Amino acid sequence: MLLEIDGLTKMYKKGARANDDISLEVDAGQVLGLLGHNGAGKTTLLNQVVGLVKPTSGTIRIDGRDPVADPAMARRVCALQPQAQAPLTGITPRQAIETMARIRGASRQRARQRTDELIEALELAPWASTVGEKLSGGVQRLTAFCMAAAEPGRVVMFDEPTNDVDPVRRRLLWEQVRALGAAGVAVVLVTHNVIEAERAVQRLVILDQGRVVAHGTPAELRGQDADRLRLEVVAADEPTAHRLAGDVDAVEPAVVAGRRVAVPIATGTATATLAWAQEQRDAGRVDEFSVTPVSLEDVYIRLVGTENGADATEEVGHAALAA
Repeated sequence: MLLEIDGLTKMYKKGARANDDISLEVDAGQVLGLLGHNGAGKTTLLNQVVGLVKPTSGTIRIDGRDPVADPAMARRVCALQPQAQAPLTGITPRQAIETMARIRGASRQRARQRTDELIEALELAPWASTVGEKLSGGVQRLTAFCMAAAEPGRVVMFDEPTNDVDPVRRRLLWEQVRALGAAGVAVVLVTHNVIEAERAVQRLVILDQGRVVAHGTPAELRGQDADRLRLEVVAADEPTAHRLAGDVDAVEPAVVAGRRVAVPIATGTATATLAWAQEQRDAGRVDEFSVTPVSLEDVYIRLVGTENGADATEEVGHAALAA
């Protein structure tokens, strides 16, 4: 196994635990997704892998070597796109990507080749020669992704790579994530976008309050939800949404976000549930509704709760609105 983390714990002052007994593995060619609410410990975990933060206890091994004892080794074999935007003032995306590839050990020819490949793949050519202070947040974010992906080493980690990125280029970015895995790189991906992550990763680890609460393939995490459906409703107003949430024949409690309601239902009740939803719409209590298969997003919310899963709850609402 290329990256092995065993019993990793990171405690800060006053006993606060950013990571609490985390264990996970990532092999060469695998794409692992880390999901969790803000403050779940995802970024702290990545920083320990690259040697920027020292664990309180537990072990990390990169190809059998210890990044805590040898942080310089960790930075040689691991690339990281941090959550914060890269400082691009005064330099262009082309310069930033090529320079980072050279710093990470690529030859001049290799650095130029990879820079050209990534600029083309992510359709960044219109901004490739524009200085950073004139770039949008999305283009800056894509540039930072390319800076990590140009010469990724054996392990590459991306912390919220799609923040501020438009939908078209998000799809292109996910294609590059998959390409890195196909090239034999171990990829660790932190994201709040559960739906898109599901299309790019082989395995997922869900963190809540610093602990691993679930792990496995997307299919394994669905588990008991595989034979369920999700009713999504946009109610006429928020009070109506809360009333409707209690009226559905649900297998688990509904999630309400503003006017939007997401309810897991059994497949056997789908016909009756659709008839009920149509009645509510005819009565003016519902603006829109749909029934879809249960997604990994629903599983995530069930595991971390609606308060900690606020970001995912918002995604559910967007999905309902688009139905």
